[in-house]
Amino acid sequence: MSSSQCFENPPKLNPDYGVGTVQEFGGLKTYVTGPSDSKLAILFISDAFGYEAPNLRKLADKVAAAGFFVVVPDFFYGDPANLSKPNFDREAWKNAHPTDKGHEDAKLVIAALKSQGVNSIGAAGFCWGGNVAVKLASSNDIQAAVILHPGKLTIDEIKEVKIPISFLGAENDHIFPAEHLKEFGEFLSAKSQFDSHVKIFPGVGHGWTVRYNVEDEPAVKIAEEAHRDMLHWFTKFVN
Repeated sequence: MSSSQCFENPPKLNPDYGVGTVQEFGGLKTYVTGPSDSKLAILFISDAFGYEAPNLRKLADKVAAAGFFVVVPDFFYGDPANLSKPNFDREAWKNAHPTDKGHEDAKLVIAALKSQGVNSIGAAGFCWGGNVAVKLASSNDIQAAVILHPGKLTIDEIKEVKIPISFLGAENDHIFPAEHLKEFGEFLSAKSQFDSHVKIFPGVGHGWTVRYNVEDEPAVKIAEEAHRDMLHWFTKFVN
């Protein structure tokens, strides 16, 4: 995952935002929302700005309102990307937080979900988290995945996918160009073992589903369209 575009439009983090609570889950500090006795769960894997981003938590609450138990872990252990920090080194930050480690931690969270009786799990991955979610989708640990404006992926990673997967991409994404995503979609559509879906949203850039300005009505509208698509995918396959 390269390019400064990953770090554009940083949100103002708010550790107290949302109707859920923060607790330890699967060994990670986690924002938890929705019915804890639900047998259906969704794992949110954030972008570089982490689990305290208000728009991300707002979306988690929205998914929870549909009946899912939603967990949003702090995969960065209190160290999200912080562009306001003097001399913040983007490459050093990415090296300190590889997606392979995120994948390992995500499996621990999934094990914790299953231990409390959850029997069907979906994963939503945003940017950095999208790459982690693709790794999860190469196993049977989860039942469905939605990837929203991922970091860089290879066709070899896509070849390993085993479960229903939806990609929601941006027309103007220099990290993961729309034409590459369309190629992945063509490859996935040829695999009859599971459902797949690719949608390119016009006029938006990397991170648009969770880094929109809440006062920008068109930006909110197109982000909410992606949110509805994501929820539809989970409703269909996480049951």
